[in-house]
Amino acid sequence: MATLAGPESPRTGATRSDRGGNIVTTINRSQITGRGICRGTQVPEALLHERDHRARWHGIPILLRRLHEASHPNSDLSRAHAVLKEMSPLLSMEAMSLVTEDRKFAQEATFPNTYTFDLFGGVDVIALFVFSPPTVNDDLIKDCLSVLYNCCICTEGVTKSLAARDDFVLFLFTLMTNKKTFLQTATLIEDILGVKKDMIQLEGIPNLAGLVQSFDQQQLANFCRILSVTISEPDLGHDDKHTLLAKNALQRKNSGPSQAEINQVTLLGIPGFIERLCKLATRKVSEATDTSNFLQELEDWYAWLDNALVLDALIQINGSEAEQSSTESSDESALAASPLRHRLPRSMKVVHEIMYKVEVLYVLCVMLMGRQRNQVHRMLAEYRLIPGLNNLFDKLIWRKYTSSSHVLHAQNQHCDCSPEISFKIQFLRLLQSFSDHHENKYLLLNTQELNELSAISLKANIPEVEALVNTDRSLVCDGKKGLLTRLLTVMKREPPDSSFRFWQARAVESFLRGATSYADQVFLLKRGLLEHILFCIIDSGCKSRDVLQSYFDLLGELMKFNIDAFQRFDRYVNTEEKFQVFLTQINSSLVDSNMLVRCIVLSLDRFESQSEDVKVVETLSQCHLLSHLARVENRLAFLFRLINIINVQTLTQENVSCLNTSLVILMLARRHGRLAWYLGALREKEYTERYPGCLLNNFHQLLCFWQRHYLNKDKDSTCLENSSCIPFSYWKETVSVLLDEDRTSPYAIVSYIDQAYMELEQHFLED
Repeated sequence: MATLAGPESPRTGATRSDRGGNIVTTINRSQITGRGICRGTQVPEALLHERDHRARWHGIPILLRRLHEASHPNSDLSRAHAVLKEMSPLLSMEAMSLVTEDRKFAQEATFPNTYTFDLFGGVDVIALFVFSPPTVNDDLIKDCLSVLYNCCICTEGVTKSLAARDDFVLFLFTLMTNKKTFLQTATLIEDILGVKKDMIQLEGIPNLAGLVQSFDQQQLANFCRILSVTISEPDLGHDDKHTLLAKNALQRKNSGPSQAEINQVTLLGIPGFIERLCKLATRKVSEATDTSNFLQELEDWYAWLDNALVLDALIQINGSEAEQSSTESSDESALAASPLRHRLPRSMKVVHEIMYKVEVLYVLCVMLMGRQRNQVHRMLAEYRLIPGLNNLFDKLIWRKYTSSSHVLHAQNQHCDCSPEISFKIQFLRLLQSFSDHHENKYLLLNTQELNELSAISLKANIPEVEALVNTDRSLVCDGKKGLLTRLLTVMKREPPDSSFRFWQARAVESFLRGATSYADQVFLLKRGLLEHILFCIIDSGCKSRDVLQSYFDLLGELMKFNIDAFQRFDRYVNTEEKFQVFLTQINSSLVDSNMLVRCIVLSLDRFESQSEDVKVVETLSQCHLLSHLARVENRLAFLFRLINIINVQTLTQENVSCLNTSLVILMLARRHGRLAWYLGALREKEYTERYPGCLLNNFHQLLCFWQRHYLNKDKDSTCLENSSCIPFSYWKETVSVLLDEDRTSPYAIVSYIDQAYMELEQHFLED
């Protein structure tokens, strides 16, 4: 309910108290104190008539009074419906202006009709009808929901007040069983849950399983918009809350599963739920609902003013098709033979289906990243999600080029881009989640490609990866190309700064992550991936740091421990000028490129131990990249910068890799008996830079945090071991040696910090 006394009119600048006498002031005061006239329906109708014109209330208080009178048992509901229809356009007009006007302006504007409606108790009156027994007809309920939604659009306070009423929110779900009111109910619920302080408990919804099973496929797709709010971890908002320090503190405070995780388990317990989502995600446009039903639903969406991008997209399609037809033939008879009115529904149907799939893929992606990941993986494989998406790739997912110069979104953020762009991003996110550190990644290939991997292993005289051997070939992709190969094809066609490159590179990188597979690397090398990456980094003029970071990470996974990859690198980077451009890109942002540096350092260490292999020895002597990192002064320079660009207070999931890369350099130095030399060199560097103790104190604190962070997180420790081929026990030992408090130890950081510069407080580790 509105509680502000006398906001200015957007038209005249006069206050409501000037125009409405003492009525508004009295109601506002009563709502605060709980005494007196708390609702406008308690004000005598004659007084409302007297003040209405001067206050510019447009008859809303009078209509509300009549509506309230009609809300009593045994009242004439047709009369109530007539009153509601008379009042509804006054509110929908303001909601329309909010959607169509500039967003910033609209948020700052005031909406006098909606304000008046809320102030005089309209929301409560409408809620009475929504809560009424089944005697209320569907059309009246539908219009009531429309009014509530329009109020929510214009007044956030209304949305919050409805969200605070758990009984009302749960009751709304029961209205979704009615097809006539489903869309209005679903949209209102989505809006309410978006501002609800506490995440709703799905298990509290009466007969949730029966509700979901009663939905047709279109309703289920729309229901996914609601589910996305209930299964995604809330965005922490401020940057300082994204730090690992803050996240760890939050995890210690909330040790049990989150409500989002509990909701995911609830959904998995609904029979057939995941199977139906897989069918929705993979069905062809021709299998979707008939056009007449779609046009009716589109009309509902327009009336609801929700997702206006749908209308924009359809208008664009209409315009582009008209332009194309005019270009192909100026003959009026040709246009008449294939009028837009015959072709537009097909285009609209495609966009409609794409919008459905965006919501479904988002839910599946979130479920893949949850605690029940393995169970979800098994179900997605069983229901052939990947082969189904592969069959849609050329005809729907990547049926045409789409400009993508948009801002990258975090995983749990809904995208405000066009349906085409949102669909592609959600598809790539799903592939990334599906492949990441999971043996089911080989389902992205077809049978011929799996045979190719086996042949690569046989030729190299190495055993096949166990996950490849165990892959159920009845569940892999069909056709001439698997999904991974199709992705590589479109990846090479993207413009240099296209943000699709970021998601594409992440999806391909996830296929390579985990224990390094020589066969997987060669499979991608044979398809020209390394040359494509180097072109993007060196020759394309790409300026996007996000895209470059994703390509550095992918390049690191592609080249790690692979002597063939380093030879191919040298053949492409065949001039000093190209090599310097490459180094400049690496050095311009070490946070973005440090994973590649780690790969080179690890590979160099392995190659140096293979002195009997002529091919390796020859490559070591000729490769620019390996020679550069073989020089100890260059490794030391990287180490100094890696430690210097982070501290405990600024560590995030994005830059903690810098700490781990610095540890890799020191672990390898320890293996070769050079750890003391590196620590001494860091100390000398401090004094040269005239900041004695600064770097080593910072590194000491970082390692203290590392112990607390990684020794309690199994997944992260497994990732470190798999990606480096260094046992995690050696990681722990090295950190313990470095943190030794014995100042006589040549391997302890404290031995290299003068007593006067010791700053080893660990208050940040306290609970």
